Amino acid sequence: MLNQVLKVKGVSSGYGKVTILRDICFQVAEKEVVAIIGSNGAGKTTLLKTISNLVPATAGDIVFQGKDIVKYHPHIISQLGIAHVQEGGKLFVNMSVYENLLMGTYNNRKHFQKEILDEIYQIFPVLKKRENQLAGTLSGGEKQMLAIGRGLASRPTFLMLDEPSLGLAPKLVDEIYYKLSILKEKGLTILLIEQNINYALQFVERAYVLENGKIVMEGKSSELLKSEHIKRHYLGL
Repeated sequence: MLNQVLKVKGVSSGYGKVTILRDICFQVAEKEVVAIIGSNGAGKTTLLKTISNLVPATAGDIVFQGKDIVKYHPHIISQLGIAHVQEGGKLFVNMSVYENLLMGTYNNRKHFQKEILDEIYQIFPVLKKRENQLAGTLSGGEKQMLAIGRGLASRPTFLMLDEPSLGLAPKLVDEIYYKLSILKEKGLTILLIEQNINYALQFVERAYVLENGKIVMEGKSSELLKSEHIKRHYLGL
C-alpha cells in the first residue's frame, strides 16, 4: 500500500464570519493523482488555500507526511514540499520567464542548479524559447505552463493545481493536460482542482465531488463518470 501523503480531517474554513468549507475529509497517497471537482463557487479554491494556510482552517487537521501543518505559515508549508499553483498563475508579469522560474526556487535559491531549469525546459520547451521574454507578453497557454514550471522549480513532492484549464481554448487545454501527464508518469503526487469535469475525470485515478462547501461523493474516476448525478449535473448528459 502506498504511503499517505496528505490527510485532511474534519476541516472547516472561510472568510471572516462566512464559513465556506464544512467538515472536509479526504486523503491523497504517494504518487496518486486526485481531483476535487465541482461547480464554480463550491469552495474548491478555498480548499487549496486552506491547505496552504493562505486561508486559515477554523477546525480540523491537515496532516502532510505525518505532520499536522494546519498552523504552519505558508512559506514553511512550501518548504516542506508542497507547491501550490494558484488559479490564474499569479505570475510576475513584468519579470522575464527565467526570473519567474528563479522565484520558484526561493526556498533553496543558494542551491539553484542548472539541472532544475533543464528539467522544466524539457517538459515545457516553449519556456526555453521565451526565457528572456516578459511573462506578461506570453499567450494564455504559455502563462499556464510558466505557472506550473515555477511550481516545479521548488522541487515539490506534492503539486496542487487550481483550475489549470481556466480560460484556455480546448486545443490548449489538451496541451496542458498532455504536459501534466508527463508529471504523472514521473510519479509526482498531484491534487487537481478542476471545473472541467470531463478532463479531470479522464486524467485522475480518484476524485471527490465538492458541493456547497461539503464533499458529497467520492470514488474512482471511472465510477464517477458513470454516475447519474455527475452526468446530469456536470456533464449535461
